[in-house]
Amino acid sequence: MQDRLAATLAFDASVSALTGVSSGRAAAFLHLGIETVRDLVQHYPRRYIDMTRLDTIEHAPLGERVTIIGEVHEVVLKRPRRDLSLVEVTVVDGTGTLIVTFFKQPWLQRSIRQGMRVGVSGELEFNYGYKRMKSPFLDVIDEGGPMLAGSIIPVHGATEKVSAGIMRKVIRAALASIQGCFDPLPLRLRTRYRLMSRAAALASIHFPQTADDIAQAKRRLAYEELLLLEMHLLASARSFTQGKAAHVHVFDGPFSRALSAALPFSLTDDQLRAVADIQGRMATDSAMSHLLLGDVGTGKTIVAAFAAAAAADARAQTLMMAPTEVLASQYARALGPLFDAAGITWALLTGSTPDADRRDMLALLESGHIDVLFGTHALIEPDVVCHDCGLVIVDEQQRFGVRQRADLLAKGVLPDALYMTATPIPRTLALALYGNLSLSYLKDMPENRPGRTTHVLGFRERGRAYDAVRAACAKGRQAFVICPLVGTKPPRDEGAHPRPRDDEADREPFIDSFDDLPENNVRAAEAEAAFLQAKVFKEFRVGLLHGKMKPAEKEEAMARFREGGIDVLVATTVVEVGVDVPNATCMVVEDAERFGLSQLHQLRGRVGRGGMRGEVYLVAATSSDEALERLSAMEATDDGFELAERDLALRREGDILGNRQHGASALKLVNIMRDGALIEAAHADAAELADDDSEEGKAVSALLLHEAEVVFGPATPDAVLGG
Repeated sequence: MQDRLAATLAFDASVSALTGVSSGRAAAFLHLGIETVRDLVQHYPRRYIDMTRLDTIEHAPLGERVTIIGEVHEVVLKRPRRDLSLVEVTVVDGTGTLIVTFFKQPWLQRSIRQGMRVGVSGELEFNYGYKRMKSPFLDVIDEGGPMLAGSIIPVHGATEKVSAGIMRKVIRAALASIQGCFDPLPLRLRTRYRLMSRAAALASIHFPQTADDIAQAKRRLAYEELLLLEMHLLASARSFTQGKAAHVHVFDGPFSRALSAALPFSLTDDQLRAVADIQGRMATDSAMSHLLLGDVGTGKTIVAAFAAAAAADARAQTLMMAPTEVLASQYARALGPLFDAAGITWALLTGSTPDADRRDMLALLESGHIDVLFGTHALIEPDVVCHDCGLVIVDEQQRFGVRQRADLLAKGVLPDALYMTATPIPRTLALALYGNLSLSYLKDMPENRPGRTTHVLGFRERGRAYDAVRAACAKGRQAFVICPLVGTKPPRDEGAHPRPRDDEADREPFIDSFDDLPENNVRAAEAEAAFLQAKVFKEFRVGLLHGKMKPAEKEEAMARFREGGIDVLVATTVVEVGVDVPNATCMVVEDAERFGLSQLHQLRGRVGRGGMRGEVYLVAATSSDEALERLSAMEATDDGFELAERDLALRREGDILGNRQHGASALKLVNIMRDGALIEAAHADAAELADDDSEEGKAVSALLLHEAEVVFGPATPDAVLGG
């Protein structure tokens, strides 16, 4: 075993130990995030240039990506503006002249010299009498080994101080240093899936001979990434439960029966399955770590209520934490009457709870007289002490940090944990992110939910959306107007339209939470609400809700909206999760192209929650066909899981979850949409390896876990939370 571990240590050696890497060059590598040999060999090519398919300048087709080899005739640095530098490289090949332009890379004037033989690859265009390329890949043929016609050239990320040629030289040295290292993947798995060895895969991905070499190398290395992640997640989960006993639960106890009897509706089939899954997990001899994934409006809250009732049947307490006071208060209003009818005592604790009430509440909690405590981050304060916390429920769990969730778990002695999210996550992504948790899905809508219709409008059609808001309010209904408002929004006239933002410089990033919005958006949101009140909805009452308001102000705004004192609520994404106002039937989302599909689905879930069908208008501040086509998916389906899969094809999984620090961000080669079969296989294989108690099995697991901890960090109880 020690020999195997020692054989992998070459991967963890400093890059400065490699031939040709001075201390200065090591510092330059560090700027690229490369510190060890492992970092270096996992600095995979961004793409490849197929030098087996070359064009001449004369015959290269316009509008296509082409590869040309020629000689540098001239290199000129230009500065058309103080903040813009251009390097123009003139390349000739005996058949014609090609002008290549690089933006904001002035150092290229020094590194590309007249007479050099180079290969360039990029999209070819014709302007001002010459064939041209903008910011193509350029490779010096004589540098970094023989890169001649007939080969496939890897394109690695490089910098001014670490050129592409230097990168290739050092990677070759790194591959030589690990050539004899032990392969952590057991032979039976390599044979089962016909995977090449690690050394062969690394050599093939960096210096392939054929396109098939690249495909096979990526397949092997992607599987390895996934297996290490799943091993890490399983080890984290087992360290969480090791040596500790869970509460003893009673199936169909008096509180659970009373809660069932108090329900004014029947559970959907999905809800019944989820309740059975959760109660079954709670009844095992180890603590539950369960993730409930529910599409918008599928009724996660009532499933959580049955988990709390099961805990009460075991004479244990439940802490239910929500990300906002608005949501925590809503849960208390929704579940409180049902708990009252079932004889389950409850209370609500938030940051705005008066001190005297808080002291009384905490005394009742510590003495065991409160069965369920709803709350926000206030639940993790040190003076919140339970008599016997047996269950913690974390709603929209990805909105909390690892430390916050761990602090909540620390309120009990190994309590069961139920995590919930309304962000639809496809199964393959859920396995990659939460392979250590058991999973339940809610997809069926309750029969009394009429749903909603979604319309995508161009910016010139905004008036149609406003007409729909007026029509809804005239019937006594209510509406939301959602504003992302990135940056300062200039005032506009009632009939004016914002200019389309089709050029690259004006495109804004996706917005995932209010934290992504600049401070001046508060002023912009206030200005928007004032404009709508004064110019658009004069006859109706317009209110405002944003994340920077004080808790009491937010609760007052929501209370007025719920009670009908506000007709049109102008809001930011603070209403994305959980806000339930059955009388709200219309929503307008401004600048909708700035949101991801999954977040738009969350937002539109705020309407159509009562007995009336909702109408949603997504107003795009662009005429871009690409943006409008992406938004059209919202018209085509109301299935959040289908939309999440489309979102995955466009965005990083961390962006969808609003959690960019998840361990899965270390996956370099895995494509969630493409590699579903690999993810399923790695998940099953990790469980098989972890359950192998033979000496050989333990040795293999230890080696894989060592590799996993190098990549993902220690397999501690904190990691079970998926942070």
